[in-house]
Amino acid sequence: MKLGIVTDSTSDVPKYLIDQYELEVVPSILIIDGKEYADGIGISREDFYRRLPSLRTQPTTAAPSIGDFSTRYDSLLTRGCDHILSIHAAGALTTIINSARQAAKDFPEKITIMDSLSLSLGLGFQVIAAAEAAEDGLGAALNAIESTRKRLHVFAALDTMENLRRSGRVPGAVAMLGSLLSIKPLIELTSGEVKAIGAVRTTKQANERMLKFLLEGGALERMAILHTGAEPRAREFLNTLMQKASQSVPRDILMVNVTTVIGTHVGPNGLGFAAVRK
Repeated sequence: MKLGIVTDSTSDVPKYLIDQYELEVVPSILIIDGKEYADGIGISREDFYRRLPSLRTQPTTAAPSIGDFSTRYDSLLTRGCDHILSIHAAGALTTIINSARQAAKDFPEKITIMDSLSLSLGLGFQVIAAAEAAEDGLGAALNAIESTRKRLHVFAALDTMENLRRSGRVPGAVAMLGSLLSIKPLIELTSGEVKAIGAVRTTKQANERMLKFLLEGGALERMAILHTGAEPRAREFLNTLMQKASQSVPRDILMVNVTTVIGTHVGPNGLGFAAVRK
C-alpha cells in the first residue's frame, strides 16, 4: 500500500522534513485587518511577531476550506496513493479537522482522519512518526502515532495570557488572573486542551521550570524548542539545556518560530517545547 500523509500548517514541520517525507501541508488562514493570508505566504513569521504587539485589532484565524483538502486528497490519489492518512491540530482548539472530515466524505474508504490532540511540533512529531512508518502501511503509521502521543509533552511559558483570553482558548478567569498579577503563565497542552499549570514572576524563573521538567523526566527521542518571535531567549534556553543534559537530548533538536496562526492566540515572546520521551 502506498500511503499519502496530509497535515495542516499548525504542525510546524520544517520544510526540509516536508520535502524529505513528501508531506502535503494545507495552510490555515491568518486574517490581519480584514486581509487574508495563507499561512506562510505574504507575511513572514518574523515580521508578524514584530508587528503583533502594535496591531490595533487582534488578528484572527480561519481553517482551510473543504475544497483545500479535497484538492490535496484528489492529487495524492491521482498520483498513485492507495490510502491517505490526514493528521490535524486538536479538534477542541480549531475547526481544521472538521474541514478535513467533510472533504474525506468525497473519497469513501480512502481517507483516515486523525485528531492529534496537539499543536505545533506536538502535532508535527506525530506526522513525522507516521511518515517514517508509512512504508509498512496504515496500521504501522497509526501505531507510530499512538506510541508518539503516549510519550509526548508540550509546554509553554507565555509572556502574557491576553491573547489566549481574547481567543477563548482558556477560561477567562484564568487568563484574567495572569493579567492582573503581571505574571508569566505556564501552560501545558494535553489531550487537546490548554491547561494552566503554574505561574512565575520572571522569564528566568519560567525557563528554570521548563528545564527542571526536561532534566527530571528521562532521555528524549525527539525535541523541538518553540518560540513566538523570541529567538535569543530560545537559543539561550537551548545552550543551557545542552550544558546540563547533552547526553539525554537528541542531537537534532529543532528550533521553530511558531506559525503565525498559533502565535495569534498565544502572543509574542513566548517560549516552549515539544518533547517525546524515549
